[in-house]
Amino acid sequence: MPLRVHICAVGRLRTGPERALLDDYLTRFDRSGRALGLGPAQVHEVEDRKGGGMAAEAGLLAGVIPKGAVICALDERGKLMSSPDFAGRLAGWRDEGRGDLAFVIGGADGIAPELRAQADMKLSFGQMVWPHMLARVMLAEQLYRAASILAGAPYHRV
Repeated sequence: MPLRVHICAVGRLRTGPERALLDDYLTRFDRSGRALGLGPAQVHEVEDRKGGGMAAEAGLLAGVIPKGAVICALDERGKLMSSPDFAGRLAGWRDEGRGDLAFVIGGADGIAPELRAQADMKLSFGQMVWPHMLARVMLAEQLYRAASILAGAPYHRV
């Protein structure tokens, strides 16, 4: 059973360079991951139009996370990983027979503590704060890089 990947994020990424990069890396991931039992990747965007803050965003995010999914929250306090370690973690979840993996990206204020507490893993892209729109692109690139590493392709060089 393939490990389906879900990027569950607050905010809508409009047409522009970030959207083009996101689409490009997810297309590459889907192509290279298919033979490895990874993907497809799908983006679920939610928007709190009523201004309810992190709690409202958490409720909307919870609504798009597939039931039974492994939840990986992107959080500055999360675990720092090398790209090969990240690839290994994806392969591990796949090999455990997990069907869905949901990466959760909060809004400008982050992820509500209640939702963060439900995460199976918290992943950090470093101590710097990244725009949540750019975090999607960075995650998509790392997914593609992970598939390349697992396939033994030359994209990743140490």
